[in-house]
Amino acid sequence: MSDASYRDAIFTTPLDRVASFSFDEQVVACFPDMVRRSIPGYGQILGMLGVLAERHLRHGGHVYDLGCSLGAVGLALAARLPPEAFTLTGIDLSPAMVERARATLASECPEHRIIIEQGDIRTIDYRPASLIVLNFTLQFLDPADRDALLGRLYSVLEPGGVLILSEKIVAEDEAENAWLVERYHDFKRANGYSDLEISQKRTALENVLRPDSLATHHARLAGLGFERVTTWFQYLNFASMIAFKARPGGHPHDA
Repeated sequence: MSDASYRDAIFTTPLDRVASFSFDEQVVACFPDMVRRSIPGYGQILGMLGVLAERHLRHGGHVYDLGCSLGAVGLALAARLPPEAFTLTGIDLSPAMVERARATLASECPEHRIIIEQGDIRTIDYRPASLIVLNFTLQFLDPADRDALLGRLYSVLEPGGVLILSEKIVAEDEAENAWLVERYHDFKRANGYSDLEISQKRTALENVLRPDSLATHHARLAGLGFERVTTWFQYLNFASMIAFKARPGGHPHDA
């Protein structure tokens, strides 16, 4: 990042009352460190986005990064694709995120046509797109809003386009889910978080981040009309899926 980032220490002090998690200026200041230490495989997912775009993004096509935070998807695509290969619109609800993302992208990839806008991804007007990315964003929406949003995204996705959805997931088997959650806490401990930090952040995210199962995601996307849905990445209880919209005339996607 072009401007300073700080170590995530938001939950290091015992709090009498843990407020609900929000993407405020305090979170923005330490966000790169937070995602690195809190989301298993985050760097690998970002690294593959450029590779997937090389394969599946129509040359010159439009990309949406929904819940764009600090613009990491734009940076990942710009690192592998020339400026003429795509345009990108990033949307985030947090003004603090938007301000810093704009500054970072202007500094790091000024030749690429990337616009960052502040807004609610449930209500904005979308233009046709060749690639849509939801990186750990859907999980923060009210479950009642998820089908409607994905339905809108399917309608604006061009034939042959793809949607990439990365999410924290819940296993349907109770014992499996408990094991994954405990190993996730081990992952966070290994990255320097204390038991107090883990506990307080879990409380802060309660009723804010509500994950679905992989089966629920696959069924929802298939029900909207996607030709194929593949889970291409999973690390503990975090996963990324790619959903393919059928090409004209039913021509299959490239392998």
